[in-house]
Amino acid sequence: MMTQQGQRLLLISHHNSYRIASYIKAARRLGLSVTIASQGEHSLVSEVADGLHLNFDDIESALTAIKREHTLNSFSGILGSDDQTVQLAAQAAKALHLPHNPPQAAQYSQRKDLARHQLALADCPVPTHCLINLNQPLKKQMLDLPWPCVLKPLNMSASRGVIRVNNKNEFISACERLKNIISTSPDEFEQSHILVEDYIDGIEIAYEGFLHEGMLNTITTFDKPDPLTGPYFEETIYVTPSSLDATLQQTIKEVIQSACRVYGLKTGAIHAECRIDNNDKVWILEIASRTIGGDCARMLDNENFGVEELAISLAINQPIDVTMPEQARGVMMLPIKEKGLLKRVEGLLEANRIKHIDKVDVIINAGHELVPLPEGNQYLGYIFASAETPEQVTSAIREAYAKLKFVTAPIFKIT
Repeated sequence: MMTQQGQRLLLISHHNSYRIASYIKAARRLGLSVTIASQGEHSLVSEVADGLHLNFDDIESALTAIKREHTLNSFSGILGSDDQTVQLAAQAAKALHLPHNPPQAAQYSQRKDLARHQLALADCPVPTHCLINLNQPLKKQMLDLPWPCVLKPLNMSASRGVIRVNNKNEFISACERLKNIISTSPDEFEQSHILVEDYIDGIEIAYEGFLHEGMLNTITTFDKPDPLTGPYFEETIYVTPSSLDATLQQTIKEVIQSACRVYGLKTGAIHAECRIDNNDKVWILEIASRTIGGDCARMLDNENFGVEELAISLAINQPIDVTMPEQARGVMMLPIKEKGLLKRVEGLLEANRIKHIDKVDVIINAGHELVPLPEGNQYLGYIFASAETPEQVTSAIREAYAKLKFVTAPIFKIT
């Protein structure tokens, strides 16, 4: 592993992000020191408490603080840990003349409506779509909608608030439900508007890659063996390498490369979600200037490579080599099926004993309230597997999941 002695990374992150530890570990492997920029002045995590404390709601003051710190001890690169911090990271890196994407490009990877608009203007393949104002009467806004269609918040993750509807009655019911879901958004426009787009019938894949000097490089393509047909779209199994033929995988890469150019993205990790219809046409659902989310990134780890190390190396413009595990690998994000208070998880020992299972990791503790989609945005944990073939991986994950039982208790609200 190469080292960058004397160089310093600024990691902009929410103080409670699960990704901080992975990025600190990766930076140290590369020989960089790390400063955490967050709003966690009183965090119990020493790296956060001792870091740079910013007000994410006041961009100008945040940039001023970063510039001041840079004059005292310069940064070699700046990185945002997730969707909510990539735009500030891009603005700060631009101000300090460090490798960066245009801040507007980073915003496109967060706001679904802005992204769809830009891609449609450039004739990139995105579903037919429109904005709906939930504060206005719905009857006129429904007139020319395609059925079925998919309703989405403008800026939420983990499939939260994403609902398929098949007719006008379902549409009205879903809009009422979404009003409550998006009411917590910090942005006034996002509190009142949703994206509605044509439902694309077909399979779904995820793409992991990176940009260097504007050119897209593939890390891997993930198949999603479980059909995602709605009404909600909980992610479950990702498996790699993909079973799609080489020609179709090349088309996926070309479509994503074109979208990156439209956004103006030039460097850094790229995570994309696409639908492939029955005619093998590739449709863009999401392009994000970040690595794959959650602990899913762990299935790509090996002795010489990790996605966090790659992201850091690109932030300092010294990209490392990408190496993929020799075996097929997969992960299942354990969905929350019903609302309640988690009491215990049964069958963990049996699930871990299944052949090809590497780890069953439940990340939500007993006593935690479980909220399923579309209101929720969490997973219970992950099942990791590796084997000679993707089929063996998928089969092992399904067998392990069948061993698990999540015991819950009802929640009673006192009014």
